[in-house]
Amino acid sequence: MKTTFYTLILALSVLSCKEEAKESTSEMAISEVPAAIVEEVKFKPLEDNSSDQSTDAEQITIPQQIIKNGNLRFETDDLEATALKVKEAVTKYKGQIQSDSETRDNYALSRTLTLRVPSARFEDFIANISTGVKHFDEKEISSEDVTEEYIDTEARLKAKKVLEARYFELLKKANKVSEMLEIEKQISELREEIESQEGRLRYIKSRVAMSTIHLVFYKHIETGGGTTVSYGSKMGNAIKSGFNSLSTFLLELLYIWPFILIFVIVFIVIRKKIKKKRNTNA
Repeated sequence: MKTTFYTLILALSVLSCKEEAKESTSEMAISEVPAAIVEEVKFKPLEDNSSDQSTDAEQITIPQQIIKNGNLRFETDDLEATALKVKEAVTKYKGQIQSDSETRDNYALSRTLTLRVPSARFEDFIANISTGVKHFDEKEISSEDVTEEYIDTEARLKAKKVLEARYFELLKKANKVSEMLEIEKQISELREEIESQEGRLRYIKSRVAMSTIHLVFYKHIETGGGTTVSYGSKMGNAIKSGFNSLSTFLLELLYIWPFILIFVIVFIVIRKKIKKKRNTNA
């Protein structure tokens, strides 16, 4: 009986791999399982059900799954008015603002927003916020067809759920702890794969349902001819500059201290000799 369960678990694992790779050899894998074993656990071969699913999938027409994205950058005369206009458009088309930041440098004040709007209103939203824009520094509209990936992921997910159900049927018929542990291990691994593919499907659906727009608009600012510095600031800067100069001078002395020491010694020796010579002459 133990050999029977391990053989079935191996057969199910092989079938799972074949389903993922979409290989035609899956029927050969199940046919290798002895008929007596299949009858013993009343296990219905996977290919029978999968072929029915394939027939059903052919009859079901899945709408195109298109992911739309936009990147816009332009100059504006009134930053606040433009920001208000964008927010009104987001509300009008039932979108949402994911992020909103403002930056400033010496030449411009800019606003950066990441927006999500329903894909069905994507073009209308772009047209709305483009009204009044004289020139776009950047305007990129892209679309990605993920229909094939969606169908493939959905088919794999259905096949894995069917396989998971078969494992649960097999688990009910297990009599030994070792058999139960082995089957539960296979179920756990299969459940991780199912949850991963469910997450991928949710991500695709979210990207398809809501388009993403990265929007940047900016306003040039005038820079003055110079900045007036107060007298107190000038004094502070002068003191700081003097201290820095003194520190630099002392550091330079540290580099040449051996030469200074030699010079001092030579000077003292020469001075003593001169003084001694004068005393002798006197």
